[in-house]
Amino acid sequence: MATETSEGEEEVKITGGNQVLLVDDDLREMGKEAAWSVSSCKTGNGVSSLRDDNLDTYWQSDGAQPHFVNIQFQKKVKLQLVVIYVDFKLDESYTPGKICIRAGDGFHNLKEIKTVELDKPTGWVYISLSGNEARETFVNTFMLQISVLSNHLNGRDTHLRQIKIYGPRPNPIPHQPFQFTSREFTTYSIIR
Repeated sequence: MATETSEGEEEVKITGGNQVLLVDDDLREMGKEAAWSVSSCKTGNGVSSLRDDNLDTYWQSDGAQPHFVNIQFQKKVKLQLVVIYVDFKLDESYTPGKICIRAGDGFHNLKEIKTVELDKPTGWVYISLSGNEARETFVNTFMLQISVLSNHLNGRDTHLRQIKIYGPRPNPIPHQPFQFTSREFTTYSIIR
C-alpha cells in the first residue's frame, strides 16, 4: 500500500519480511564501498554489527529518537534497493515502526525519498529507492541516511540487525548491449 505525500516522497506500509535474502543478479551490494556511521550506540552494539553478516548481532541506539544510520560514498553512486533485517519476535519494542530514507550530497542537503511503516516485521525488508516515473530506476547520490522515526510499542532505542544496499551492476564491457557471464565469453567477445 503506497500513498503519495505532498513533498514528492513516497510512503509505504510493509508487513512481514522474508527469511531468505533474495536479490536480482543485476544488482550488487554497495555497502562495502561506503563509510558507515550511526547517531548513537550501546557499547558492544555499534555500527560494525550492521555489516557483519550475522543475524544474531544488532546495532542498538542509545538516546532520543530519531536514530540515524549514515552511509557516505567517496564518489556519486547509483543506488536502487535498501534491505534491512529486523526481528519483531526477538526485539519487540526495539523494532522500528517507521523509517525514513534520505539522500543527498552530504548532511547539508539530504532530501526525503521514501518513508516506510513497518508492521511487526520479522526477516528481510526490501525498500525500493525507485521513483514514481519509469526513468527513475535508481537514486544517484553521495550519501544515504536511514532514519528510525519510531519503534513498535513506543520503544525508545532501536535494534537493526543488518543493512544491505544495492545498486545496478555495471556492464563490464562498455558500449555492449549485453553482459557475458563467463571469463571465456568475455575474452572472445571482441573481434580484432
